[in-house]
This record gives sequence, C-alpha cells and structure tokens, in this order.
Amino acid sequence: MDLLSNLALGFETTLQPHNIFYCFIGALLGTLIGVLPGVGPTATIALLLPLTFTLDPISALIMLAGIYYGAQYGGSTTAILVNLPGEASAAVTALDGYQMARRGRAGPALAIAAIGSFVAGTVATLIIAVAAPLLAAFALRFGPADYFSLIVFGLICCVTLAHGSVLNAVAMIVLGILLSFVGTDIYTGAARFTFGYLPLFDGIDVVAVSIGLFGISEVLRNLENRHSGRASSVKDIGRLMPSRDDFRMSAGPIARGTALGSFLGILPGGGALLSSFASYAAEKRLSRTPERFGKGAIEGVAGPESANNAGAQTSFIPMLTLGIPSNAVMAMMIGAMILQGIQPGPSVMTQQPALFWGVIASMWLGNLMLIVLNLPLVGVWVRLATAPYYALFPAIIAFSALGIYSVNYNLFDLYTLTVFGIGSYLLIKLGCEPAPLLLGFVLGPMLEEHLRRAMILSRGDPSVFVTSPISAVFLLLAAAMLVVVAMPAIRRRREEVFVEED
Repeated sequence: MDLLSNLALGFETTLQPHNIFYCFIGALLGTLIGVLPGVGPTATIALLLPLTFTLDPISALIMLAGIYYGAQYGGSTTAILVNLPGEASAAVTALDGYQMARRGRAGPALAIAAIGSFVAGTVATLIIAVAAPLLAAFALRFGPADYFSLIVFGLICCVTLAHGSVLNAVAMIVLGILLSFVGTDIYTGAARFTFGYLPLFDGIDVVAVSIGLFGISEVLRNLENRHSGRASSVKDIGRLMPSRDDFRMSAGPIARGTALGSFLGILPGGGALLSSFASYAAEKRLSRTPERFGKGAIEGVAGPESANNAGAQTSFIPMLTLGIPSNAVMAMMIGAMILQGIQPGPSVMTQQPALFWGVIASMWLGNLMLIVLNLPLVGVWVRLATAPYYALFPAIIAFSALGIYSVNYNLFDLYTLTVFGIGSYLLIKLGCEPAPLLLGFVLGPMLEEHLRRAMILSRGDPSVFVTSPISAVFLLLAAAMLVVVAMPAIRRRREEVFVEED
C-alpha cells in the first residue's frame, strides 16, 4: 500500500499543468538532441543547467530527466534512416537498423525500436519505484565510513567501466577530486589551492566545469570531424506496423535487453552506452544465425534499443537514493539538486517525497509522450539531422557563455568555461575521458566530508573503515574490481569491446 500511495503522490505532482509542460519540453528536447549528431544529452543538460535556477526543483529535474531518456529514443531514428547515430548508445542500432532501412524495412525497424524503448522504459520505471525505496531505507543505516567506502566503490566502478585506459580514468578522477578541493575549507576556513586569487575562494563553479567539459569541447570535436562523409538518407519508410514474425523475433531480445539494461544502468559508469553494446553482443551470441547480424537482423535493433532505454532510466536509482551518480549526466543532475539547495542522498525520499516520486512518475508520462513524438514526426527529425553544423555551433557557444554568465554574473566563470572547454578537448585527444573528471569533481567534496567526519568520530583511528561491516564490504568490492580488470584476459576483452564501440 505504501508503494501505491507514494505513486499516487508522484502522479499528483507530475500531472500538475506546469510539470506536464516541463516533462513535454524535456521529452521534445531529448528527442531533438538525440536526432542531432554531435550534441548529445550530456552537453545539452550542461548547457541548460543555468536555466534550472528559474524553475522549482521538481520541474527542473523532470525536464532534465526527460532530456536524458528522450535522447535514447531520438538517437535511433537517424541511426536507422541516415546511418548517423545522434546519440552514442544508438551506434549499435545503426548496424542492423540502417541495413533494414536500405531493404525497404525502415518502418518496422523504427516501430520495433520505439516499442522496445517504451516497454523497457516502463519496466525500468517500475523497477525504480520498487527498488529505490528499499535501497534508500538501507542507506539510512550508513555511517560516515560507510558512505566514504561507497563513494570509493562508485569511483572504482567508473574507472573499470570507462572507455579507454584504466590508468587514464584513474588520473581523471584524481584530477577531478583535486579540483573540487579548490576554495575555502569548510572545517577550518583556510584557503586551499587558491594562489591568493580572490575568485577561487568560493571554489570552481560546477556549472562552468560541466559546460566546458561537455559543451565547448563537443563543439571543438565536431568542428574537427564535420567534413567526414555522411551516408545517404533512406527516403521511403514504408509501412510502420511490424509483421507477426517481427514481433516474435523481437520479443526475446526486448525482454533480455530490458533486464540487462536495468542491471547495468545501476552500476557506476554503466548506463545506456554500455547496456546497448552488451545487449548486441548477447543477442549475437545467443542467435542460431549470428551471420545475419550487421545485415539487417531485427534482433540487433530490438535488444540494444530496449537495453539503452532501460539503462538510462535505472541509472536514476543510485542518484536518487544514494546521491551517487552512475554517469556524467547523473553527476550534473546532482549538481542541479545541490544548486537548488537539496542535499542528494537517502534523505531526499523522506524530506522531499513529492520530488522523489514526482520524478519517477514523470518517467511513465515521458515515455508515452516519446511514442507520440517519435513515430508520427519521423520526417521532421530526419530533415533536422541533415542541418549543417556550422549553423548550430555559434548558437551553442553563445548560449553557453550567456547561460554561465547569468548564474553569478562573474567573468571568472567565463574564463573557467574556456579553460575547461579547451582542456577537455586536449584531454580527449590524449585518450582521456572527461566523464570521470566530472564524477570526481562532483563526488570529491562528499568523499572528503565523509572521510573527515569518520576520522573525527573515530578519534583519528583509520581502522573504522574496515571494522564497519558495510564499509569493509564496499572496500573489498572496489579492490576486487581493480584486481579483475587488471587480469590480462579481462583487460584484453575490455579493449576489444571499446574498439568495437569506436
């Protein structure tokens, strides 16, 4: 009964006219940036963070959530029709979806992608509604040492599941943590890493860091690759309704993709991208005719599309219940909560029940809206996908600069934006991902706070981190993950997976 009453509160909150509007705006923007190659949900949410100041926290999170899972829908449309994935997680969908479109079966491919996404999104939202309160109730037992070890475990998961070199990912996390220490120590009032420069006494603004890392650097990367050749667009979509055989062949992949994505989405560093590639690999391995994959197998569309939507939505579980982001988008959503004066963690469910359940209920409404937005407007989205990038990037840069300046009316934030934008671009060229850096930057203050609090309560005894059972388990799991990923066979397999992604 508690679940039903909580969901009733969630729908009561979501179905308020202004929240319906922001849910629609989020779904629409998500579809749009999913369609447009080179933008992506991470950059878009980074750009829109300044606007969340003018909204109440519930509306802001509902809109940002809609952008994230909406992008998973939109990315499949151009992946199938133009062989141009708008979102990274849709790259797998392009392998078989575009081949189906070339054979005159674009309609069934689009329909199965939409159906699989809707089913996965609905199931994943139900999983959030059931699992999140249980996890939050368990997390309320955590002490400072337990939270410290949990954050360490989350960062290690991010390292092991990050793209590219593990050593580079560790370096990015450490850099992010060090940058988070810039400013005034909340315990002693001492200035740290400020070099006597007054604007640094308040620390580095998370919005400027986010927009620089994912907005400006993405523009630079896309300008560099803008002249690469494009595949021709498939003009004839044909009938949308899949055949009975299509439904029969897709049912299993949709179910497996939903289950796999729901699990991987919870893991730090997992989410939609890892889920879609894992689902494709699983379906190809389970198939009796694996040679069909890459040549128009509908299972290669149904499984990954279900997995990436399930992964996108279950990644909200650790963010909402533990205050631990599983990917860069969730880190920015935590940043949005902090900017709104909300402390992320298990207390959100008890202190802000309307926000907690409103965001969950909005996912059901958003998934319904996405079905309406995607299939009937396919022609519009394909035309948008062919828009020249030179018409987009000046607006992105101008919007970034205006947005970040409007937060604090501080020129130093514009310098921060520029430094992190150029720095992120250079780091990517060196094979370093910006996402671990942002996770380290967001989690760094929490990591330090719980470490110091645990040491104060234990009177300086570091054994508290291994004598607490919960803390000891998380530290053991973190150590085990590092050992496993260092094994030659696992490391070789991991490199093969990420080469396939590229």
